[in-house]
Amino acid sequence: MPEKPPLRFGVLGAARIAPSALLKPARDLPSAEVVAVAARDGQRAGRFARKHGIKRVHTGYQDLIEDPAVDAVYIPLPNSLHGRWTMAALKAGKHVLCEKPFTANAAEARRVAGAALGSGLVVMEAFHYRYHPLFRRAVEIVASGELGVITHIETALCFPLPKFSDIRYRFDLAGGALMDAGCYAVHMARTLGLAAAEGEPEVVSAQPKLRGEDVDRAMRADLRFPAGHTGRVHCSMWSNSLLRISATVRGDRGELHILNPIMPQAVHRLTVRAGGHRRVERFDKRASYSYQLDAFTTAVRDGGPVLTPPADSVANMAVIDAIYTAAGLPPRVADAT
Repeated sequence: MPEKPPLRFGVLGAARIAPSALLKPARDLPSAEVVAVAARDGQRAGRFARKHGIKRVHTGYQDLIEDPAVDAVYIPLPNSLHGRWTMAALKAGKHVLCEKPFTANAAEARRVAGAALGSGLVVMEAFHYRYHPLFRRAVEIVASGELGVITHIETALCFPLPKFSDIRYRFDLAGGALMDAGCYAVHMARTLGLAAAEGEPEVVSAQPKLRGEDVDRAMRADLRFPAGHTGRVHCSMWSNSLLRISATVRGDRGELHILNPIMPQAVHRLTVRAGGHRRVERFDKRASYSYQLDAFTTAVRDGGPVLTPPADSVANMAVIDAIYTAAGLPPRVADAT
């Protein structure tokens, strides 16, 4: 059988995350190739292309999307632009790998999911951690019943970002700690809850710490799952919780704890205490981004499964919106231009 040609990616925006999230994994994966980049600043796009060996440069996002040499579009733009350009890519017949959070709010996520439905195109939200064997194993353990009846799920992503001019603190770009870090914490809690055959959680309460009138620098929210067990998500870009990346699931027969489920290639540990015993499981250091790109190209070329499809994105954004509402803050808004 002849080898299939590589999936050709175009990148919207010369974003800092693009090299680690796509460019480096694509260099090591025969099934993917980055062929084009677009940025509103042509000089910046040119510098980015030269640095990373990208042959085609566009000075407009729409030009890249309409480029016949591009099969799939990677979108690492500011949050407020994710929905708009995912819709544009779908209209142009391109597959989409969109950085998290999928959109600015749940209503926009539903519109994008509706456009993706029946399109025949792969649309994946870039929760790369979900494709790593570490978290896949955690889901397997929770679903197995080894921990017994689940009583509590707690997840956290906290890191220091004291540069308050960063776009992640801008309300007009759909910024905030809950959007940037908390979307991971919410997604982990939901995924582990679904593994326990629970269903989607409701938000009981939320406590923000603010940077400006409507932008959260930290957020803590308490959840309740349909079967009655509790949950908590904690996120921060600037608070006294400087660095915390973890997930914990407690049951009536045991407990699972994960250190650094988001970037396990750096350092990680999965610990299970059950039946009077404790064990630690470890996994290879291959980057979570590489597993994600593998899954994306397999989905496009062979119809493989997508673990973070638009329907899941809608559910995640609904919880994020509910947390903002419980915290007395407005949900984020999409770019209107």
